[in-house]
Amino acid sequence: MSLSAAAPLTAREPGLLKPAVLWLLLLAPLFFSTYGFATWVTAQRDDVGSLVFAWEQHMPFWPWTIVPYWSIDLLYGFSLLLPRSRQALKRHALRLLTAQLIAVSCFLLWPLRFTFERPELDGVFGWLFAVLAGFDKPFNQAPSLHIALLVVLWVCYAQHCRGLWRWLVHGWFALIGVSVLTTWQHHFIDVPTGALAGWLCVWLWPLERPGMLQRLQLTGDRKRWQLAVGYTLGAALFAIPAFALGGGGLWLLWPAVALLLVALNYALFDADGFQKGTDGRLSAAACWLLAPYLAAAWINSRLWTRKHPQPDQVIDDVWLGRIPTATQLRHSPFNAALDLCAELPLDPGTAAYQAVPVLDLTAPTTAQCLELAEALERLRQHGPVLVCCALGYSRSATAVAAWLLHSGRASSVDAALELLRQARPRVVLHAAHRQALAPLSENQSRVYGY
Repeated sequence: MSLSAAAPLTAREPGLLKPAVLWLLLLAPLFFSTYGFATWVTAQRDDVGSLVFAWEQHMPFWPWTIVPYWSIDLLYGFSLLLPRSRQALKRHALRLLTAQLIAVSCFLLWPLRFTFERPELDGVFGWLFAVLAGFDKPFNQAPSLHIALLVVLWVCYAQHCRGLWRWLVHGWFALIGVSVLTTWQHHFIDVPTGALAGWLCVWLWPLERPGMLQRLQLTGDRKRWQLAVGYTLGAALFAIPAFALGGGGLWLLWPAVALLLVALNYALFDADGFQKGTDGRLSAAACWLLAPYLAAAWINSRLWTRKHPQPDQVIDDVWLGRIPTATQLRHSPFNAALDLCAELPLDPGTAAYQAVPVLDLTAPTTAQCLELAEALERLRQHGPVLVCCALGYSRSATAVAAWLLHSGRASSVDAALELLRQARPRVVLHAAHRQALAPLSENQSRVYGY
């Protein structure tokens, strides 16, 4: 999982300097006022605890790392000059704003205190620490706003740098990440929670598609609600022992958050929550936030198909199977791939490719079935086509069935299913799949006079 892929640079829209300055004039005062307010409120309390691991007593103190630590302020301001369109500028600014709101809310709800005493310093490094101490008290710990902003800024700069500059950006931002610990500014728990907050901001405000908050729509599908509840319970099963065990058990919060986001995808965001692009990749934010779930989904797909890993030819040059790896696809006879798997990435390489992501254990809609049938017919012009999902048994089988009906190769859903099962016996089409396909069958009956 890369931090962020470097997208091709597009022509810069004119007139971006003024809105960039206006955003900075909004964000900078908001940053200092809300951060200071959270510090002041926490200072009035007498119940502020700390969360520190014993091994952190061995964390080195490197005074020189105050330089990269402070550099994030400059990088913050200059980052608003990097976006090449008004929409990208707005989304980047909203990421910064959202990080601020999330972190400050957590500081107020769950205040923590930093416990180490820094040694006395003089010189330039001592002056930089003194300036920092004048504003930043030993509160505002988890999630680290420094780390949350670091993630947002790292993604922004990585997208706009090439070659050697890109590697320098990665190195410097990694150093900033280390500096929150080596300046004795944060305890370790603040780092992963800050990274979680940062990636959540990047996920909420993607640059290349509508923001996730614009995708909010409660599903009316009973099956999706059942799955949403199941994943929510799964999240609780990880979260409860995470808090009960403490210590290293807190890492269980990562799969808990991942499962909760998957539950939200089923309830609210649909397949868009996985942010699968036209190139078959999931967004960097989705990869980091959902990593435990994605790993489990990949293992599950391999276990279920371990006795039948190969794709099967249905008819003509159309094949049905599980989602392949990049190497498997590259060494296969397929010149094209139609991908219905929302939760797993697929690198198509040089093959013609189209993704129509559908949530696991759900059926495509009738509109999607028509889209899939037409996409499959277009892809056939390139040669043999692999139609795939995680297992190659339901979602992808529905796509092939839709094409069989749309092209007149099958006269009914039952006839299409019979063709599919002759090629791949474990194909399963439930009532929801049949219901989505039924209008295509009825239409073909009128066209072909079946």
